[in-house]
Amino acid sequence: MDDVRERSIYRDTWAEVDLEAIETNVKNMITHLGSTTKVMAVVKANAYGHGDAEVATAALRAGATHLAVATLDEAVVLRRKGITAPLLVLGWTRPHDVKTAAVMHIALTAFQPEWVKQAAGMLEDAPVCNIHIKIDTGMGRIGLRHREEFADFATTLNVYKSYFYVEGLYTHFATADEEDDTFLSLQRQRFADARHFFHLQGIDPLLVHSENSAAGLQSPERSQALCRLGISMYGLSPSEWVSHHLPFPLQPALSLYTKIIAVKQVNAGDTIGYGATYTAAENEYIATLPIGYADGWLRKMNGYTVLINGEEAPIVGRVCMDQCMISVKNKPSVGDVVTLIGYDGNRARTVDDVAKQLDTINYEVPCLLSLRVPRIF
Repeated sequence: MDDVRERSIYRDTWAEVDLEAIETNVKNMITHLGSTTKVMAVVKANAYGHGDAEVATAALRAGATHLAVATLDEAVVLRRKGITAPLLVLGWTRPHDVKTAAVMHIALTAFQPEWVKQAAGMLEDAPVCNIHIKIDTGMGRIGLRHREEFADFATTLNVYKSYFYVEGLYTHFATADEEDDTFLSLQRQRFADARHFFHLQGIDPLLVHSENSAAGLQSPERSQALCRLGISMYGLSPSEWVSHHLPFPLQPALSLYTKIIAVKQVNAGDTIGYGATYTAAENEYIATLPIGYADGWLRKMNGYTVLINGEEAPIVGRVCMDQCMISVKNKPSVGDVVTLIGYDGNRARTVDDVAKQLDTINYEVPCLLSLRVPRIF
């Protein structure tokens, strides 16, 4: 692996993505869901920071049938990288960009009558545009909320039906990762009502989907045509509560490493970093790591302990844009590998550990890793 790293990158900080872990998580979910529900692998935000095309390919290889991203830009990138699988944009797309989506066989999310009208005007001499109708059952972001909106949308769609193929109907759950399922049940009922309304209008799309990772893990029997597998495809649990009720173990795919680039011995009273916020209480070794907040290793990581040679070492001083410092008990050497996320012998640092340090959720941690952190697959 050292040889691979030397050939592939020009800095001593890198992320490793275990594509076999991705495949295992997808396969386990497919088995868990049963034969009637397919997996839509969510690879938005550069596959949650893991690498879009590489993860998409692994997920498809494992049996996923569809892919989802957040923006048309992300979808176009995947198409240009050779990904040909059915692909849905979950976010809003500008009406004047729909021809690009239609030509590249990318399905779009639709929920505004005016959008349908404007988009239709852009589709002259273009292929039919596949759309998934989004229902807002309680998330409060995008989507049709009330029966009046359903009717207005259906009426407008009927006028311009020659330009569109309604491929899907979907919603997104707000509390599927929580123990209390009261609101989840309400959202399920609202979605069922919406589906029935569109059925009465003669709109019966084949791809009905509502389950995300949390809902699919907890209630596979409630899944419909598709389950959108996001965070758990990467081996991370949607919440602490779900982590205690997993039907199968999740295999984390991401590790993050760096190497020591400098070592110095400081004396008691010496200070470290911007603002001189850390003062050595005794003689100690300070090692510098080539990773900082421009890489997504934020200033709040001060105090977090990393692993080096099987031992813990705290980050001291303020994390800089490109570097940070650690205090090490036993003198390390330049070039020693430091584990930020992953295993060092029997010890581990996890994405959840980093999320706890940052007072955030595990979703955010890999997404924060900037593109200047090389990914090794």
